[in-house]
Amino acid sequence: MTSDPTLDEALARLLPHWLPTQRWFAAKGRAIASVSVVAAVPLPVADGPRVDHVLVAVAFADGGPAQHYQLHVARDTAPAGEFDHVTIGPVGDRIAYDGLWDPRVTAWLLGAVRTGTEVGDLRFIPEPGAEIPEPGPGRVLGVEQSNTSVVWGDCSILKTFRLVQPGVNPDLELHRALRSVGSTQVAALQGAVEGTLHDEPVTLGMLQDYAANSADGWAMALASVRDLFAEADLHADEVGGDFAGEAARLGETIAIVHAQLRTALGEGSRDAAELVANWTARLDTAVAEIPDLAPYTEAIRAVYAEVAGSVATQRVHGDLHLGQTLRTPQGWLVLDFEGEPAAPLAERVRPDSALRDVAGMLRSFDYAAFHSFAGDPEPDQQRLWHAGEWAQRNRAAFCDGYALRAGRDPREDGALLRAFELDKAVYEVVYETRNRPSWVSIPLDSIARLVAVTRS
Repeated sequence: MTSDPTLDEALARLLPHWLPTQRWFAAKGRAIASVSVVAAVPLPVADGPRVDHVLVAVAFADGGPAQHYQLHVARDTAPAGEFDHVTIGPVGDRIAYDGLWDPRVTAWLLGAVRTGTEVGDLRFIPEPGAEIPEPGPGRVLGVEQSNTSVVWGDCSILKTFRLVQPGVNPDLELHRALRSVGSTQVAALQGAVEGTLHDEPVTLGMLQDYAANSADGWAMALASVRDLFAEADLHADEVGGDFAGEAARLGETIAIVHAQLRTALGEGSRDAAELVANWTARLDTAVAEIPDLAPYTEAIRAVYAEVAGSVATQRVHGDLHLGQTLRTPQGWLVLDFEGEPAAPLAERVRPDSALRDVAGMLRSFDYAAFHSFAGDPEPDQQRLWHAGEWAQRNRAAFCDGYALRAGRDPREDGALLRAFELDKAVYEVVYETRNRPSWVSIPLDSIARLVAVTRS
């Protein structure tokens, strides 16, 4: 609780209605039982609104574990109209809104990191030797879902982690590790915002170089697929928008990042039986919920059964796909090392096989190729064939690039790679069934292709 009961009481009343409307709220569809303020720290924003950094606990009607979120709650007597879409509601004689959209608040936040400010339990920590620009107003990027990012010009970007979990966020941990070995495959870390939750350390945000003049990997892949569909008489390697060269360079980049993570944080091994047990448990749970998986269950188990012995492990990205990459004029950058958002922190920071990341990217190529057919009961067969050709070409190019830098082709570990890809596809079937039912055919069709390869 805070020393401001008016704020506590108002947020407890307003947030159960406001939180589900926010893109970054991770529990959409779950009934909120209550919201309570865990901690609030006033921020000394000069010549601006009253601002509190607030951590709230959200309890659910289904009795599951509470979730914790962070807010920058600004209060003003007459907020500008540009804040209407992030207005929370009345608090006493003022109106509360999301302060990250207020340039006066963002200017203060950048200055706090730059100067190493500490306020209450909040610590704004600049990285040693980092070049952080002079404070100025920032703008919120509107593309993210699970976090909120603020950009200052072409220099800096602050990612604010909305869903807060005790412990050091792996995104910050791995960026610090990669910075320690001089990686140029990630945006350089400039600083961080850290605090406490129930007396345990938490990561609240991280400031990085902003990759201006860059292109999103997912958007580039979709443009390539569209170019291929527009040239019905040409093959994928004959179209001007052929993506295979970029896919190969991306494979090289991922292999370099994996090597850098091994250098910075070491490597180890896991018994394959443990992996198989985890995959099988997830499969059993998925099949119980989604009967459409049942025809493939035995074939999937057969792939899992091929994996044996010891599996090399290291720290990995954990949730790698095309949307986690940027193409800059200098090359590819890898983003967002948080790991699978739905997984507990202990699982996300545990070393895993590098093939998990490779499999995630292979799944992403399938999504790029086939997403336009989602929900189409009678897809055009020529376009469908071209989609399969595009996916195969770019999956192969990515593995070629990875092998070039890693010194070993991931396809040589065929059973293990297929097992990771099948495990990811099973997860996707569950996700799509719950969130985008018309897309479930993408992972289901991929499962059919993967088990067909095994059977042959």
